[in-house]
Amino acid sequence: MILIIDFGSQYNQLIARRVREARVYCRIEPPTISIDTIKALAPEGLILSGGPASIYEPDSPKVDFAIFQLGLPILGICYGMQYMVHVLGGKVRRAEKREYGHAQLKIRADSAIFRGIEETTPCWMSHGDTIIKQPRGFNIIGSTANTRISAMEHPQKRFYGLQFHPEVVHTPRGKAILRNFLFEVCGCKKTWTMKSFVTQAVREARETIADGKVILGLSGGVDSSVTALLLHKAVGRRLTCIFVDNGLLRQNEPEQVKAVFKEHFKMNLRFVSAKQGFLGRLKGVQDPERKRKIIGRAFIEIFEKEARKIKGVGFLAQGTLYPDIIESRSAFGGPSAVIKSHHNVGGLPKKMKLSLVEPLKHLFKDEVRQLGKTLGLPEDLIWRQPFPGPGLAIRIIGDVTRNRLAILRKVDAILLEEIKAAGFYKKLWQAFSVLLPLKSVGIMGDQRTYENIVAVRAVNSTDAMTADWARLPQTLLARISNRIINEVRGVNRVVYDISSKPPSTIEWE
Repeated sequence: MILIIDFGSQYNQLIARRVREARVYCRIEPPTISIDTIKALAPEGLILSGGPASIYEPDSPKVDFAIFQLGLPILGICYGMQYMVHVLGGKVRRAEKREYGHAQLKIRADSAIFRGIEETTPCWMSHGDTIIKQPRGFNIIGSTANTRISAMEHPQKRFYGLQFHPEVVHTPRGKAILRNFLFEVCGCKKTWTMKSFVTQAVREARETIADGKVILGLSGGVDSSVTALLLHKAVGRRLTCIFVDNGLLRQNEPEQVKAVFKEHFKMNLRFVSAKQGFLGRLKGVQDPERKRKIIGRAFIEIFEKEARKIKGVGFLAQGTLYPDIIESRSAFGGPSAVIKSHHNVGGLPKKMKLSLVEPLKHLFKDEVRQLGKTLGLPEDLIWRQPFPGPGLAIRIIGDVTRNRLAILRKVDAILLEEIKAAGFYKKLWQAFSVLLPLKSVGIMGDQRTYENIVAVRAVNSTDAMTADWARLPQTLLARISNRIINEVRGVNRVVYDISSKPPSTIEWE
């Protein structure tokens, strides 16, 4: 495996993706990780990520200096390279001319990390500080017109530094450079597959849960469904899945969940009707973060209440994914900016009585789908588009009421029917509707109307960290709009969201 030290870069998840694409397992951990934990993980190499800090700031993130005495290959990227330079005796200062965007890297020496790479190759820079002196024993192996020390190596110790970002698509040969580090420098083997992940995850779940029992909030979405199958494989009947009908779900979801998991997979499945409770707590609440917190707390309370009915339950399982953690808070303790909290990781009370089990927390959505296929999850569930934990509550901007939920359910059902009929469902990362807190004037049957506005959102993405709005055919959009306005009472206008992430998020709230 490869251990990635998270210094706070929003590109960290891309580093992990590139490593896994090379079929090498990796873990992302905060710089506060202890040297004993690193030794116990026994990685073949370390990658020090980029980050937004400057190395000369007093509160800049740092990792235990002892990592440089483990005899492991180390690759520093951007801030990670600057940190390496700083602690090993080189010099870093604020650049007179910052470097952001495309640059041409001139490779100046033969190096294992650049094996097979052209002498001049495009790269992507993003830094305001620069290295003016490399540490003793390091050679300069790459430069750009603006940055003399763009790449360096200590071949005997197998330490490497890259000022540019090899993990992004704007560095065309970046994958090859990272693979050189993995295979030529670290000597990794291509052994990580979803089958190997299943073996490892099942083993870890059994060790964690031991003879205990675990409950899981099952929504029928990809994440919770795969989590359920994985834990069912690990602990069998000691897993109890709890389906909470919170009144915030899409059309026919309770029936679908029961058919698949109780009847097909023969799992322990409990249904809890809590519509009134959730709607009551959400009455008058408009702030999206308050909605998420309220719904998260309500879920946990229900789980704890159900847990007390099952003797021996000590664990709560969740389908938390890596992008959930990135967006909710600093990634794994790293200094990343908070974007929004997620139901899985942002709404947990400080004194939760159950221990968390999160077997998917190191995976991306596309990897979860691969895992679902390996575990035998039905095709329609594998390709089910992401649905937020707080449900339709965060797709209703403003007050969440029974009537507004009914409107959005009908709208959402029509949208998905048309997307599937047109053959776009599997092609899109996500397609959904948002009910706005606005009304507009319309004309129906020669009569003036003053009704709700619905926004349709459809995006393309691979891991939810970035997304672009989908260029759906105008004929499809027209058909969706016509059906919604004609079939859903209370809606007289449909708009299409053409914003990308960033700067927008995929969900509106």
